[in-house]
Amino acid sequence: MTAQKSFKRLVRVRMQKTGESYTAARAMLLAAEETGAGQPPLITSDDTIRERTGRGWEEWFDLLDEWGAAQRPHREISRWVADQLGIEPLAWNAQAVTISYERARGGRAVGERENGFAISVTRTMAAPPERLFDAFADDGLRGRWLPGATLRQRTATRPRSARFDYGDGPSRVHVTVDAKGDGRSTVTVGHERLADAGEADRLKAYWRDRLDELRSQVEA
Repeated sequence: MTAQKSFKRLVRVRMQKTGESYTAARAMLLAAEETGAGQPPLITSDDTIRERTGRGWEEWFDLLDEWGAAQRPHREISRWVADQLGIEPLAWNAQAVTISYERARGGRAVGERENGFAISVTRTMAAPPERLFDAFADDGLRGRWLPGATLRQRTATRPRSARFDYGDGPSRVHVTVDAKGDGRSTVTVGHERLADAGEADRLKAYWRDRLDELRSQVEA
């Protein structure tokens, strides 16, 4: 099997849409940045997925191709990826790899999952992870930058991650905080079980705005 067959296919699809060279299209995909071509198919950048899993996107796609993931359902792929990482299939790392691969194969729309649509927003802030975790977990602190939103905590591992029910609907919010050193941390908010692409777009813009507000407060 040709190495990185699925990833090369993804690069060529982007080239056809944007007119970019292979090198430019590959670089933009690996950066996972939004452009005029629309939302990126990869959930996060190559640097981030390598940091969190030990492999970059091209390595993951190559492994999944060799295993035969193109002919397998979502749950089976996520279980296989999770086994490689020694984590649960629903963990962010396993889902990020699985969903990005499915998008590249054309079997899933951007943001679409088995239980609805999902979005993810990331910000790096000049604050320790404990402070950012508490900004989500503590009702009083959260109200300062996320007024009017109802988050009911389901699970939490301070200062690394927390899961919440959102509002009165079925959607859920998953927050992860990663220390970057030098007093800086990266916050990722994942919002899942959304009804459709329109709701996903609205909540992606909402979380971008709210995380910018959180950053302005913690860095003030």
